[in-house]
Amino acid sequence: MAERAGSRYKLFSKMPLKKIWPCLVIMIALAGFRQREIKWVAIGDSITYLNDHLDETGNRVSKGYLTRVTDQLSFVHVVNKGYNGWTSGGIAAHFDSLHIPYADVYTVFLGTNDWWQGRPVGTLEDYKRNSGNTTVYGSFRIIMDHLRKINRKARILLITPMKRADFVYLLDSKNNAWGSYKKKNSQSLAQVASAVRQIGNYEKLEVIDLYNDPALPQNRLVKFKRLKNPVTGHYQNYPYPGCTTIPFDPSRDDYPYPKDAIQLTYDGLHPSDEGNAIIAQRIIARLGK
Repeated sequence: MAERAGSRYKLFSKMPLKKIWPCLVIMIALAGFRQREIKWVAIGDSITYLNDHLDETGNRVSKGYLTRVTDQLSFVHVVNKGYNGWTSGGIAAHFDSLHIPYADVYTVFLGTNDWWQGRPVGTLEDYKRNSGNTTVYGSFRIIMDHLRKINRKARILLITPMKRADFVYLLDSKNNAWGSYKKKNSQSLAQVASAVRQIGNYEKLEVIDLYNDPALPQNRLVKFKRLKNPVTGHYQNYPYPGCTTIPFDPSRDDYPYPKDAIQLTYDGLHPSDEGNAIIAQRIIARLGK
């Protein structure tokens, strides 16, 4: 070590003074460089909530998307503000009681429950006019206004809902819903995703469009749905789209998504490890800049 230090001293002693100073400045700057810590608040529904409640996935998920992001970006520290089953309307209505903290970055990942609960999507005019908490556009305006009151300089990333297969809750099959291939209340999930994109475009915010992400297509959300063949009465594995035409009776049929049916989701709606990894990478690509 002493020999290396000596050789380094000899190197500098032979250099002209005007060349030594720039080298010293660079060395000092690099020695003092430190990545700035970032506080991230993730606002969302059950997809976000489950990151900290893996037991509610039947341990089918080993790591949620929040943890995957902070594992790779050690300078990012996340606060999970995901609420099971909530809509953008619920977040907007109860924002003050949720104690959303000051942060450098906010992600807003909502919309899938708005669609299933049949909330009107509305139009961009609802957002522009701040027309109230009666449409998805109006709810997002309320949320955005609240976030800017907390930190007007915060970076806000909007995340569209991802496509859905037929959802069947792992712990209660009676809690189920059809997928995004079919409209609910005359509205498509694609319309909700479009609303999020339009809000982002209007506000000049970054949008992570999971709905149209080629890595998250409808036919890869699950490998199959195990259902009774209507003719034979025997269980059979039906991939998409064939599974959408076969009836499922939660009071009589077995749970339709055994572990070997897991692909991008583990229950038709909530991301599996593979799905969470894709979502995490989309966020890392933004936060890592």
